[in-house]
Amino acid sequence: MRALPGHRPSFLLEVDLTELPAVTGDDPVARLRARGRPQLRPVLRALHEAAGDRRVVGLIGKIGGRLPWAAMQELRLGVQAFAASGKPTVAWAEGLGEGSGDMTAYVLATAFDEIWLQPGGSVGLLGVAVETTFLRGALDRLGIEPQLDQRHEFKNAADRLMRTELTEAHRTALDRLAESLYSDAVEMIAAGRRIDAARVRELADTGPRTAAEAREAGLVDSLGYRDEVHAAVRRRVGPDAELLFADRWRPRSRPATLLHRRAGHVALVAVHGEIVSGRSRRGPMGRQAGSDSVGAALRAAAADDRVRAVVVHVDSPGGSAVASETIWREVCRLRDTGKPVVVSMGRVAASGGYYVACPADVVVALPATLTGSIGVFGGKVVVRELLDRLGLTTGTVSHGERALMYSARRGFSDAERERLGVSLDTIYDDFVTKVAQGRHRPVDEIERVARGRVWTGRDALAVGLVDELGGLRDAVRIARSRAGLRDDAPVRPALHVPLPARLGRPRNSEDPRAVSGSALATVDSLAAGLGLPASAVLRMPAITVR
Repeated sequence: MRALPGHRPSFLLEVDLTELPAVTGDDPVARLRARGRPQLRPVLRALHEAAGDRRVVGLIGKIGGRLPWAAMQELRLGVQAFAASGKPTVAWAEGLGEGSGDMTAYVLATAFDEIWLQPGGSVGLLGVAVETTFLRGALDRLGIEPQLDQRHEFKNAADRLMRTELTEAHRTALDRLAESLYSDAVEMIAAGRRIDAARVRELADTGPRTAAEAREAGLVDSLGYRDEVHAAVRRRVGPDAELLFADRWRPRSRPATLLHRRAGHVALVAVHGEIVSGRSRRGPMGRQAGSDSVGAALRAAAADDRVRAVVVHVDSPGGSAVASETIWREVCRLRDTGKPVVVSMGRVAASGGYYVACPADVVVALPATLTGSIGVFGGKVVVRELLDRLGLTTGTVSHGERALMYSARRGFSDAERERLGVSLDTIYDDFVTKVAQGRHRPVDEIERVARGRVWTGRDALAVGLVDELGGLRDAVRIARSRAGLRDDAPVRPALHVPLPARLGRPRNSEDPRAVSGSALATVDSLAAGLGLPASAVLRMPAITVR
């Protein structure tokens, strides 16, 4: 819609939050897959900044589906920032948690000033549960024996393969995770809907509710369909406002002065996915953060005089201990240049993900971030019985007493188990020591909150593993402040290689082209398929939060 001469156009922003907006970065494969979907960074930018644009008159959000808790909290902070302007914010949903009982969609909706629900919908405000599936029974039936060791009792990633039920330590950790998430959810709902927290818990214990019951209980404001929601909003903001997806909003450009260009910027480095050696790539189990690629980005930020501060965004459950240490070293070298290094934790920054974060000057986590898991496990899975059942035999020739130590066709000897234990002890002790150094705490204090235990971001703040609660924009704000930059100083990727330039052969290992691009990894062993390489791994336990 074109504005008439002399008429200032107005925009009514809308955002579809029924699924997590795509995170693409510079990965061309990710960009192709995300084409047509809203993009996370532009969405967050609009939520935080568009309210200050006089052309923007309000916000409509479609809510529903199941979002990860930490991602929901990041989006909720953005909605709250927009709502603080006083401009109308309205959420509408066809259903909120219908059938699934998932609360994240409803918690997100409570950040809006007004909530509409379709008359045939429902509100699944039921609570928080944590589930984990144990594979040991199935492995036994298949004739597969996991021979693993862990440091220590809370390092429960290996328990899924080694056991058939929760240990006391595993149950204790999961129970606290659920309690922390639930308490946060209750507080957010109570504040957003102006309902007493005890009443929120009562409503959860007696749910789910039909649309009419939800309105009567004050969980939603109105019942109606999409057309009725939009009509009601237009009555408030004016009929001529043009609908615009939030990620399509752009602030009015301001010419950058030479002084501003020289003032510098904040560099952004991403550690997303399983941490592996080599280049970042997209493997069969999802995105992988390669130590070569991440290290190159950190070195580029250190060498660039225009970079005054660095934000490292970590969204990783961990992975290779060696690759994690490689990235940790580059974070330390960057910090030692004097440039502020701020870590922003996403949905998960645990085990190896915490390893690479601990040397930062400031660590920022969302309340629902899963972090910590300071521990290690390692070993192998033995498939000898499975091979026997299948009638497969193995011929072996070896030189060296322990050449077949990690062979999946036989178990560990006592001496080999002892050496595995020494290796795990060494990695664990080194991990705890590095955390203690990074957090400026005595080793014995870190040991008490380590032992492989996973914490929510809120609990990690209480035990001293993170410094502040907040999202990516809070981390950027801190980085700008510590570097003495303007509040609107730009944020740019630390390492960016234009697509045409990627085609040329790199000159040396410092050439960004040496670590750019994306390649598909292959699974070449049963252990790799189960996420269990022969070397020690720093990985958090796989859990499902509902």
